[in-house]
Order: sequence, then structure tokens, then C-alpha cells
Amino acid sequence: MPHNAPPSTTAPTYNLLDEPWIPVGWTDSRPDLPENVGLRELLLRSHEIARIAVALPPALSALYRILYALTARITELDEAGPGDWGERRLDVVDRGQLEAGAVERVLGRYRPRFDLFDPQRPFLQDPRLVEQCDSQNTAGVNKLITTRPSGNNHAWFRHVSDTAPDLPTCAEAAMHLLVWHYYGPSGRCSSRRVGTVEEANAKAGPLRSTLSYHPEGENLFETLLAGLPQPASTVRRDHDQCPWEWDQLPDPKAAPPQLRGVCSELTARSQHALLLVPDEAGSGVRDAFITWAYRDKIDRTGDPYLIWQTSKDGNPYPRPADSARALWRDLDALLLKNPSGTAQPRRPTVFETASEVSENLRARALGFEQDGQAKDIQFVDASTPPVLGLREDREPLIASEIGRLRAIGEGYGNRLERAAKKAWFLYTDAEKIADCTWAVDAAARYWPGAETEFWRRLDHKDFEGAAKSFRTLAERVYQDVTASAVGTLRGAKACSQARAELYTQHKPPAKAGKARQNLTVEDV
Repeated sequence: MPHNAPPSTTAPTYNLLDEPWIPVGWTDSRPDLPENVGLRELLLRSHEIARIAVALPPALSALYRILYALTARITELDEAGPGDWGERRLDVVDRGQLEAGAVERVLGRYRPRFDLFDPQRPFLQDPRLVEQCDSQNTAGVNKLITTRPSGNNHAWFRHVSDTAPDLPTCAEAAMHLLVWHYYGPSGRCSSRRVGTVEEANAKAGPLRSTLSYHPEGENLFETLLAGLPQPASTVRRDHDQCPWEWDQLPDPKAAPPQLRGVCSELTARSQHALLLVPDEAGSGVRDAFITWAYRDKIDRTGDPYLIWQTSKDGNPYPRPADSARALWRDLDALLLKNPSGTAQPRRPTVFETASEVSENLRARALGFEQDGQAKDIQFVDASTPPVLGLREDREPLIASEIGRLRAIGEGYGNRLERAAKKAWFLYTDAEKIADCTWAVDAAARYWPGAETEFWRRLDHKDFEGAAKSFRTLAERVYQDVTASAVGTLRGAKACSQARAELYTQHKPPAKAGKARQNLTVEDV
């Protein structure tokens, strides 16, 4: 059973402003530079930091949103005015770094609330859980650390025991605290009693199962400024608050606090309430409470880092994370205002203004392939070369060709999949055309080759004859995958008949499910 003693009133401290919990890579690789920094040093030296080196993609995605909100406050770009917002941001870019006095002012105002173990307002936690939840039935650290199995869930990296868990460091616990707030599952959780309301289930986190896209520059300073969404003209910072800025903790029985601007939209959508229990020395976490934050679902539409799509019923939904889908297949949805696709994808709004900061921005995709509840499948982390300067309003012809190139590559990939499935169906006399060994093998061979061809052509701005190249690749893969069967009359007949699928254009199915819509398939 997990350790169940509640935190004492003299809890140890671990302030995220000062403690070195964030791994970084520096632009100048000197041996005297620290491998990990706190939030204050991260922001003060963002111009010297090449990248945040967090190995957990959903934690980095969540951390970026916290940093965007802090950067907006520090630069006063959290409001549209006074003056032109874009020009004001360029003034910050020209300064080359965040102003030290502004960093100290913003962080210092709420310093105690960045402490993981503050008894009144621990960072992104609810201290009331020690009374509202059953202290004899806590979640435990194996549940807190999202890469560990808990209960009956499968093991990812290693087997662990709930009776004798390895206690995570404070830095590790902080990262997984962020993952829970943004990617936490729906369904069963610890029971929480608030007044007459007692429930033991939670809604899914706002980024659950999604893929998040972020512009990245040559250093963290550029990355944070490029990632700032432009606020609406009606936003006022006194009402657009982050959780650590709230005067009081919210009532879990009431409606969630309203999202009134960029800062609240980035940091206040969590559906989970957590409380970390430190060990006696304060060097690690020995237990955790994890339960519901609100009974009502918080609207997650409008997140500026997601590709939003439209279901057959006309409802918007974010493009799901898919570990088998390479980032080049999403590139036109980041560069074009109205990219093609049956799901009517809309590019993340942050990409509409990101390249004003720099022409040499990359796109970083971060996500977690999951189902809505307990099943976690795979992390997603991928980057493009510096291509965001090719967006449609700057390079309309190239951006359009990128979209066409993606459609051609995807089209032949989907034709190959149909051909492999049909050949297997005819050869094995299966009950129906469905996923099979040949289709899996074909995908494993085709998509890496298609990705190489895509980037080669984009690098050389060579868009002529693309259809022939992708078709030739699909033909070669089909021949290799079915080679073991063509030595028999039955196999040769099946493979020859199914091969026609490589040259047949199909319309998208009339009742495509959400997962298929995610593929934004066009045949060429």
C-alpha cells in the first residue's frame, strides 16, 4: 500500500523558482554551466539557452504553456495594447533578452506559490485534499509518475511495486505533476468529498491524446516569444489569471473559473486536483493525492498550439497524437491557412504570427498517444528543419507545393495499404479485408522512404515529377512485401489482382470515423 501520512504543517520546501529541476542545453557548451536550472534562471538566461532538454514530451508541452504565460506577464504582452502588439513584441526581440527587473517583479510577487510543498498554496496543487480525500487510500507515487505502471496497468520501462515504490525526486515529481494537469485520464480516481458532494471520477485533461505544435527558434528566448499567442483586445490581466495568481482556491462544486485570456487559457484548464506528500527530508515525494478538480468539463477549444479539425457531425476536435504518423504529414497544416483534407484542418493560431519573431523557426510536435481513460501508448516528439518562413502569406507558391507534395505522398501510402490488405485477403481467403501482416510491413517500409523523399524535394525546391517518385516507391515496397507469395499460382494471381489498387483513386469513405479523419487523406 502507498504511504498514507498527510503532510505536516512544517513541510519541507522545494521552490521551483530556485531549485534546479529543468534540464537545459546551452548555446555555449561550457563545462561550468549547470545542467539543470530553476524557473528564474531559465527566464533570466533564456537567450543563452538553446533548448529545454526535458525527455518527457507531454511534460515539455505542459511546461511550455507555463513559460508562455510567465513570458507574457514579464513582457506585458499579455494584453493587446497599448499600441500595436506585434510591434511591441519586436521591441522585446530587439532587446535580445528578457528584462531582469521584470522577471524578478513577476516571479517575486507570487514566490511562495511556486513551492511544491507550501502549506497554503503549493504550486498547482490543492492542500484541501488532505482533508477532502481518504488519507488511507491515496494514489501513491507509482500513479503519480505517468511512465510507471499502477494498479493493473501494463509496465512501460520497468516493473515497480506499490508496496515498496522507488520514491521520485522533487524534480521528477514536478514534471509528472504537469503531465497530470494537461494529459491526465478520465474515469476512476480517489474519492473526494466537498460538502455534500462525494465523487470518485474525473474528466480527461485538456491535452489528453492530442498533438501539440510549437515554434522553436535558435534559443529559448526566441522560442518563448514566437510561441506567444496574440491576446484579444478585450483581455485585461487583472481578470486573466493563472492558478497561482488566484486570490482564493476555487470551489470544486461550482463551475470552473472562466478563461478570460491567454494566461488563463494556457494554465487553468486542468480537470485534476493533486497534492504531493514530501518525504521527511524534502528531497523527494513519498505519496500523492490525485482526484477531480471540477464536476463540469472545461472547454478546451481554442488552444493555440493544436490543429483543430471538424468531425462529420460538425464538431471541432484536436488532431490526435499518432506515434506512427511522421511530422512531415502535418507540415502543410502548419503553413497553409486552409490546408486540404476531409476533416477541414485549421492550423494552430500561434503559427499565424510566430515567424514575425524570426524566419528561422522550426516546428516541434509534442504529444502523448493515449485513449481517453487509462491506456497510454507512446510519446510523440518530432521537429522540422527551419521551415516556418515558408508559410502561405510569405511563400504562397512553395507552401502550396508543400501541401501538394504531402497529398501525393499520403495518397500513394494509402493506395499501398489497400493493395497490401487486398492481396492478403485474396491470398489467404480471409473473411474480410482488414489489417494484416503485409499491410504492417508495407507501412514500415514505405513511410520512412516517403519522408526522406519529401524532405529531399523540399530541401531542393524540386516539386516536379513527385507523383512518379512516390508511385515508384510504393511499387517497390509492394513487390518486396508480397515476394514470398508470388512463387505460387494462387499467390501470383492474388498479388497481380490487388496491385491495381496502386493505380486506383478512391474517395474518402462516406462514414469515416474520427481516427481516419485524422489522416487527412487525399488520393492523387
